[in-house]
Amino acid sequence: MDRMIYLSMSGAKATLQRQDILAHNLANVSTTGFRAELAAFRAVPVLGDGASTRVYALESTPGHSDAPGVVQTTGRALDVAVSGKSWLAVQALDGTESYTRGGALDIDAEGQLVTRNGLPVLGDGGPITVPANAQIDIGADGTITGKVGNARSQVLGRLKLVTPETPMTRGDDGLFRSPGGDLEADAAARVQQGALEGSNVSAVETMVAMIAAARQFEQQMKMLQTAEQKEQAATRLLSNSTV
Repeated sequence: MDRMIYLSMSGAKATLQRQDILAHNLANVSTTGFRAELAAFRAVPVLGDGASTRVYALESTPGHSDAPGVVQTTGRALDVAVSGKSWLAVQALDGTESYTRGGALDIDAEGQLVTRNGLPVLGDGGPITVPANAQIDIGADGTITGKVGNARSQVLGRLKLVTPETPMTRGDDGLFRSPGGDLEADAAARVQQGALEGSNVSAVETMVAMIAAARQFEQQMKMLQTAEQKEQAATRLLSNSTV
């Protein structure tokens, strides 16, 4: 009897965790450069005296989906879509180098190139400063040139683009980091100016998965109710046999 309870309890808990991940993905279906989080679970036996015949289902997140999002043309000079499996380097709030696929850039009040969230965009030599009222052009290799009025164009810097060889991990701030530390710039990485890469989350597939998870949770709860009913029936039989 308790085996059924363990199975249904751990299954219901795992289903709730899966729903949380699906809901988070669905909430970011329109977030620029968002990478869908994947959900997986593994069986872990309950250790103790005797045989390990009870198991828990524990969450085991393998990472994120590397599928590309749809690239949409915006025509905005400060919008870039990173090509292939490359990433754009930014400076996180904690000062560490982090990576994102969100290429919607802006210029803050101090003339620094930043993301929409105000994070400094890193170049080969650190943050990039843009002169006031400069016309910006971003080349395919990430080179940024600026022109003020009738003056000649000058190179302001180059976006630091990296191509990780191993999977990166997503932080609580939504940025990605390499387990091995800061990555070297990839000279072969390319960007497309005037375009943005959308989220790689499929709203339809995610909604279908959420419905399936909800039905699975209902089945797990029915198993718990069935276990309770069988326990009550067994108790009544034992009570009658002792009369």
